[in-house]
Amino acid sequence: MKQWYEALFENYGKKYDSECFTQGTIGECDFIEQEAGRDRIIRILDIGCGTGRHSIELARRGYNVTGVDLSESQLARAREKAAAERLAIPFLKHDARELPFANEFALAVMLCEGAFPLMETDEMNYQILAGAARSLKSPGKFIFTTLNGLFPLFHSVKDFLAAAVAEGNATYEGGTFDLMTFREHSTTVFEDDDGNKKKLACNERYYVPPEITWLLKQLGFKSVDIFGAKLGAFSRTDRLTPDDFEMLVIAEK
Repeated sequence: MKQWYEALFENYGKKYDSECFTQGTIGECDFIEQEAGRDRIIRILDIGCGTGRHSIELARRGYNVTGVDLSESQLARAREKAAAERLAIPFLKHDARELPFANEFALAVMLCEGAFPLMETDEMNYQILAGAARSLKSPGKFIFTTLNGLFPLFHSVKDFLAAAVAEGNATYEGGTFDLMTFREHSTTVFEDDDGNKKKLACNERYYVPPEITWLLKQLGFKSVDIFGAKLGAFSRTDRLTPDDFEMLVIAEK
């Protein structure tokens, strides 16, 4: 049986690119460039690359990027977009829990809940972090965003998601947040690329900063910095607050 995130992305490549949360690519790549020191010699790994929006934008700027994702539909869309711009980007099908790389990349990115924290158990989420750590050289840098556990303690996730939805985008219904597991259970209603309307029961894990720091330190990262994640405007000057739906994590080996 397919998990909800597999069913969601099996025929959702074109629709995905129109979602409101995918519209910050340029600013996010500006930040990645800054963190990479504008070094176009390095290799970058894009984990949970989806339709390739960050990989393609970075490749346009001259970076050597490899994108990996579990969804063949998302990868097909990424390859289609890259081919249209004559960009040679390896888009590979891999499960983020079982990445085959070791000491190959100077930088790994995992943005917009790319794989983490969608897994059904905490152990699976940890496997994704471990795979990213294993893929990096030392020194190496890992930049990712994840759901901020401080947010649901102070706000309604349901109201926030409803306010952010544009016409034609996926919507979220009946969300409940479990304080014992920090998991939100909700129903996602969306229309796939063929116009079929679907409903999926979703389960996502929110994390608080000390958890993320501890997990990454266990994997050998020497420094872990956490900030608020603003769509299209990542910055080291944005202190994380309970008003941030996502957190931006920058870890260095």
